[in-house]
Amino acid sequence: MKINKKKFIYLISPLTIKKSFYCDLIQIFKANKVSFFQLRLKKKIFKKKLIIGKKIKKICKNFNVKFLINDDVLLARKLNADGCHLGQKDMDILDARKVIGNKIIGVTCHNSIRLAKVAIRNKADYIAFGAFYLSKTKKVKHIASVGTLKKARKITNKPIVAIGGINSNNYQKLLLNKANFLAISGYIWKNKKIKPIEAIKKFK
Repeated sequence: MKINKKKFIYLISPLTIKKSFYCDLIQIFKANKVSFFQLRLKKKIFKKKLIIGKKIKKICKNFNVKFLINDDVLLARKLNADGCHLGQKDMDILDARKVIGNKIIGVTCHNSIRLAKVAIRNKADYIAFGAFYLSKTKKVKHIASVGTLKKARKITNKPIVAIGGINSNNYQKLLLNKANFLAISGYIWKNKKIKPIEAIKKFK
């Protein structure tokens, strides 16, 4: 996985895809700050995810953004996505590898170096830590810190993704402390003060 320091945003989809979403996504990608886009739809049926995924995949391809699927390895295979992201309660990474082969697989490690070591041993392509701050997207069960990032960097050169409550006021601290990518969702899609395209431009 190549690391482009200018494109440090790992954008996660809103839980509900509205009609305006696709136009917003194109505008966001034009800002040239996003390396990865993760489709995270928890409650949609498979067929609906497939329709949405096909549209997003085209947009991602046009802007050279890697398209990943959250949780659903079978959907990732069906869409021929660039890869998938696995939580600790999702499919085991070794089983996922059998399904999607040599695609990108990232693993949630919460705030645990032990979990990170397991993911690294199982050849995860990146490891994700969080939450670093309170999040509007999901309830925070695990709190990670800058210390977590520093410890992780001592044991691996794999890309590290930071997640959880990241916004334009706190993001730089994470980049300065070994995070390669910042997973952002709520600040872009649920921001009541500014539109998605204005929100993305706050990250410089």
